[in-house]
Amino acid sequence: MVNPETPSWRKTVESQIVAVTAYSDKALVTRKGKISLSGTERELVITTLPVTLETESVRVGGTGTVGVRLLGINCDRIYTTEPVAERSAQLTRQIQQLETEKRHLQAQVDALTLQAKFIEGLSEKTEEPFAQSLSRKNLSLSETLDFLNFLGSQYSEYAIASGECKNQQQELDKQLQALHNSLQVIQTPHPQESISLVALIEATGEGEFELEVSYIVNYASWTPLYDLRLNSTNKTVNLNYLAEVTQNTGEDWLDIELTLSTAKPGLGTIPPKLQPWYIDAPTPQVWRSLTAGRSPSRRQLATSPSLPAISATAVPSAAGIPLEEEAELTEDSLIAAENVGSEISKEGSIVTFKLNGGGKIPSDGTPHKITIFNDDYPCNLDYVAMPRLVSFAYLEANVKNSSDGVTLLPGKASIFRDDIFIGTTQLENVAPGQEFKLNLGIDEGLKIERDLVERQVDKKLIGNQRRTTYTYRLVITNLLNQETQLKLTEQLPISRNEQIKVRLNRSNPPIQLGEMGILEWTITIPAQRKQEVDYQFTVEHPPELTVIGLNI
Repeated sequence: MVNPETPSWRKTVESQIVAVTAYSDKALVTRKGKISLSGTERELVITTLPVTLETESVRVGGTGTVGVRLLGINCDRIYTTEPVAERSAQLTRQIQQLETEKRHLQAQVDALTLQAKFIEGLSEKTEEPFAQSLSRKNLSLSETLDFLNFLGSQYSEYAIASGECKNQQQELDKQLQALHNSLQVIQTPHPQESISLVALIEATGEGEFELEVSYIVNYASWTPLYDLRLNSTNKTVNLNYLAEVTQNTGEDWLDIELTLSTAKPGLGTIPPKLQPWYIDAPTPQVWRSLTAGRSPSRRQLATSPSLPAISATAVPSAAGIPLEEEAELTEDSLIAAENVGSEISKEGSIVTFKLNGGGKIPSDGTPHKITIFNDDYPCNLDYVAMPRLVSFAYLEANVKNSSDGVTLLPGKASIFRDDIFIGTTQLENVAPGQEFKLNLGIDEGLKIERDLVERQVDKKLIGNQRRTTYTYRLVITNLLNQETQLKLTEQLPISRNEQIKVRLNRSNPPIQLGEMGILEWTITIPAQRKQEVDYQFTVEHPPELTVIGLNI
């Protein structure tokens, strides 16, 4: 609200947000506004900025056709108590409409009550004549019953209708009470807090000037998201790099130049210093509090020599923030505006995404998705299987990030396989040129049968040892129309007792026994063909020893 008595040396600048750089927990906002200067101005004011603004971060600048010196800036908190007129009028109209409906219902109730009283009076007046006529046989019994039924039905009809009207009145009363409460809240003045920026300037004459203000706001963040879609026909993974932007700063970001950055401006530039880490036995007074089940008071902790007090560092308030003094902007320093396309850059460990097109992120606290880029990546498809647990193989895609590509930041990824949703995973940081793996779930195109074909206990003890031989056969059927590479994993039991010995006798195809009893084959299966894998092992132990955990 502009004061009509504002002095000539102070002018309000109508500004709008033109650019936002979003970080993981805050955002840098840039505003611009044009104004005509007469040369007498000393203060330029931008009003109604949000209280989420960090006053220490405010910076000002500008360009124009007249020389301007920026001397400093003040940040003032403004409180207004203007009621919301439009909402108040709307609630008032709703209340008037419901009160009109209530009056109509009351009129219906009054009419029904009058009709019911008439029927009741008619019944009382005709009771004695009807009795006499009935005794004299001037009226038949059926005629009498018809009249009585008429009186009863009419009275009952009026009573029911009156009850329904009263129920509707009670519902209207509840609605009216709620509306009156809302109206009272609306009409009660509530302080509206905002920040006003006052730029102290010195203009050298008349001309046009564009003021630029930037500041950090809280309650804004962005996180990376991914849609990964495998095309199993051409063996590519389409990666849709998304950003989920959320902001509740008090300002809408509409048609602005949006940049996403992984920098963390709030962490400061000076490394923290380690303070002495003291330990000691508690003093008797503190010990009594602890043993009594009570926490020691703050005063006890502060005065106890064994528990050092922690002092808070004072943060200076920013009533006025000096900028570059004597920074004169002349016509020769004007820079023409330039449209910048989408740009992805990396400087050290900081990745920046400058999006192409205006962002539209309202200040509603809800997530909004924005596409950063979309690209296809070639991949190699492999199958892995653990037949002891599952009789099907799992499909894996080995994807390599392009050497001149973009760093994929840690984020949630939704995985699709030929337009079928598989699930979600957490994508780790993937640098350019680095490989990463995608798990694509079970593929029923490979069927695996696992059978225990031999379990033989030697009848004779060899070296006072009982020997049991186990032989497994696995049959892998490739139901796909293409040659497939499979990594097959089996395992032997691991002995935790020195008297129990486990030995691998043979395997086909032959392999070496790995650590922790792991057997791994990498086999290639032609399309629509089968392949067998078998292995045999023995378990030896003294006959009096019972072996547990040998679940075959």
